[in-house]
Amino acid sequence: MSATSGDPMAAAVFRGKDQIGIEEKPIPACGANDAVIKVTLTTICGTDLHIVREEFPVDLGRTVGHEHVGVIHELGEAVTGYEIGDRVLVGAITPCGTCFYCQSHCEAQCSGHEDEWQMIGGWRLGNSIDGCQAEYVRVPYAQANLAAIPDEMTDEQCILLADIASTGISAAERADVTIGETVAVFAQGPIGLCATAGARLMGASLVI
Repeated sequence: MSATSGDPMAAAVFRGKDQIGIEEKPIPACGANDAVIKVTLTTICGTDLHIVREEFPVDLGRTVGHEHVGVIHELGEAVTGYEIGDRVLVGAITPCGTCFYCQSHCEAQCSGHEDEWQMIGGWRLGNSIDGCQAEYVRVPYAQANLAAIPDEMTDEQCILLADIASTGISAAERADVTIGETVAVFAQGPIGLCATAGARLMGASLVI
C-alpha cells in the first residue's frame, strides 16, 4: 500500500543539546508549489553538528538535514517538468526563485515571502522547516529546487552536489578564477577538495 500524507514516518529530530533522536512524524502534505520526496540517501553536514551542539539555534523537535537525493513521491500542481517517480537531487539552499535576491542570482540570500521567517537567506531545510534526515521531506518552491538525476548516475555519485561540491566549486566561481592563474586553497577537507576541483575546472594552472 502506498504511503500518503499524514501516514507515520521516521525522522531524526533535534531534542536539545547533544541530543538527536529517531521519532515518528507524519509524512508532510504537499502544497501547490511543493514536492514531497522519498529520501533514498542523505548526509550529515558540519552544520548539523553545530545544531546538535546548540551553536546554531533551531526549534526543538526540528527534523535536521539539508543534503539529500530521492524520488518524487508527490508533486504540487504548479510544478512542471517533473513526474512522480523521478529521481532528483535537492540543493541544500531552497530559494523561492522569484524575490530580488533570487532574480539577482544571489539565491543564498533569498528573502522569501512576508509570511515566512528566515534566519539565513534561502536555507530552510533543517532550519526554519523540517529537513531531510527522514523517510520523506517536503521541498518548498520545488520548481527552483529540483534537479533530475540521469539514470546512469548513482545516488552516491550525486549526493555531494547538494551542498559540499556546490559550496567548493562556487568558491572558485566567486573568485573568478581564470585560465593560467595560481590558486591557494586552505585545508583539504571535502569542501576544500571540491574547491580545488573547481579551480582546476576554471582553468587554474597551479593549485596550492
